Amino acid sequence: MAKGGFRGGPMGGLNQAAMLKQAQKMQQEMMRMQQELQTKTYAASSGGGMVRAEVNGSHEVVSLTIKPEAVDPDDVEMLQDMVMAAINEAMRSAENEASNSMSKLTGGINLGGLF
Repeated sequence: MAKGGFRGGPMGGLNQAAMLKQAQKMQQEMMRMQQELQTKTYAASSGGGMVRAEVNGSHEVVSLTIKPEAVDPDDVEMLQDMVMAAINEAMRSAENEASNSMSKLTGGINLGGLF
């Protein structure tokens, strides 16, 4: 075996140390970003504003507002659909922001749950 083994030559150790330091920095930044995203809230409405849902970055519903005129005892299914649509859209907003933030941090590289 050549001097230096599989480390990529005499500078291989330095490159590995720099890569490890960069990975640790990225992991810390990702953790900070995740904490920040969890504190944010995301809102969406449906039915022309008849139903409004708000979720947090942990994907928990924190607020649900239904205008009285949206409640029709003869059409409960429509109200259910509006509630689901508002919640789902708010959840998509939270997920999209998290995905976009991570993409900016990683330069678009999909780390596949590495961190």
